[in-house]
Amino acid sequence: MFVIIGYIFMCVCILGAYAAHGGHLAVFWQPSEIVIIFGGAIGAMIAAQGGKGMKQTVAALPLLFKNTPYTKPFFMDLFAMMFEILSKVRKEGLMSIETDIEDPHSSPIISKYPSIEKDHHLTEFLCDYLRLMVGGNLNSMEIENLMDVELEAHHADAHVAVDAITKLADGLPAFGIVAAVMGVVHVMGSLHLPPPALGELIGAALVGTFMGIWLAYGFFGPLATVLEKQGAATNIAFQAVKVTLLASLNGYAPQVAVEFGRKALSGSDRPSFKELEEHVKSAKGK
Repeated sequence: MFVIIGYIFMCVCILGAYAAHGGHLAVFWQPSEIVIIFGGAIGAMIAAQGGKGMKQTVAALPLLFKNTPYTKPFFMDLFAMMFEILSKVRKEGLMSIETDIEDPHSSPIISKYPSIEKDHHLTEFLCDYLRLMVGGNLNSMEIENLMDVELEAHHADAHVAVDAITKLADGLPAFGIVAAVMGVVHVMGSLHLPPPALGELIGAALVGTFMGIWLAYGFFGPLATVLEKQGAATNIAFQAVKVTLLASLNGYAPQVAVEFGRKALSGSDRPSFKELEEHVKSAKGK
């Protein structure tokens, strides 16, 4: 939503100011230069990323226009769910959650929290480590090391699209210069034309430089930043699960374990101690 709002605001300011000074917006429509800039930049991205990288990048594009699900209500539900699971473990033993983690969508606890259940990656991460806890073959330090390795792999995977779009944005000004130089070459072969015609050709050539810089810093650069922020928000959710489970493994009571997880959050996404306590109580009563 804010991506679109930002684009509209930027275009109105830049193009509106140009038009207000008597500029003709039609001069920016240079299809051949657009093909050179986009074709060159996207071709270079395909060459650099390969098939797998391009698939990951394309798959990440819909996320650009969606708000992050990792908000305060999401984290309150996450901690309430983990509190219920850890309380069940404390009362009935680790084997009591075996059916919950083997089929989380049929779990009476997990299915109470649809916002968590539909996040397949986070649910899988949680269930995988609960399964290791049930197995009882690893201590807390070994599980923490394994979590760190998985989170690093997840971060690297999520960063593929960020790197691809960042490099695309970095390359656009250069391809804009390529388009401008090719336009100047065309102008040099048209010096026999009258000055007004030459002026149009020179203006069209300069559009390439403008277009490359504008697209890079006005459109594609912000997209890479949005994806990077979404990846960081996802990482915080995984870290909250990690900290909560490790606290439980180290013998802390469920209410203390979720407090450890709450401390992993920051800013407006972190519920207060009182808010979380009341939410957990109300969720248990459902």
